[in-house]
Amino acid sequence: MSISAVDNLLAQMRVAAAQAGLREPAQTSQTPSVSFSNVLKSSLDGVAQSQAASKSMQAAFVMGDDKVSLSDTMIAMQKADINFQATVQVRNKFVQAYNDIMNMQV
Repeated sequence: MSISAVDNLLAQMRVAAAQAGLREPAQTSQTPSVSFSNVLKSSLDGVAQSQAASKSMQAAFVMGDDKVSLSDTMIAMQKADINFQATVQVRNKFVQAYNDIMNMQV
């Protein structure tokens, strides 16, 4: 890929980001502080919400609700499972990193 193609792609991405209402880090005067605990909490809340939505769809399907299809229910279940598995993997990496740090000799 040539440099002009890369520049063209970057310009298109900037236009798309501007249209979506996103700001580039270089354009902001102050970068907002992001707390690790807030990011973690919002991630866990998202997983909990996807699991709750999956359970409610399962219950509605079992009760015979015509508005809920089997395919939508299965997709919601798989999304909730993938979100949970990703959360477990992140937790495992954090625990492994913590153990590695604690076993370091100073």
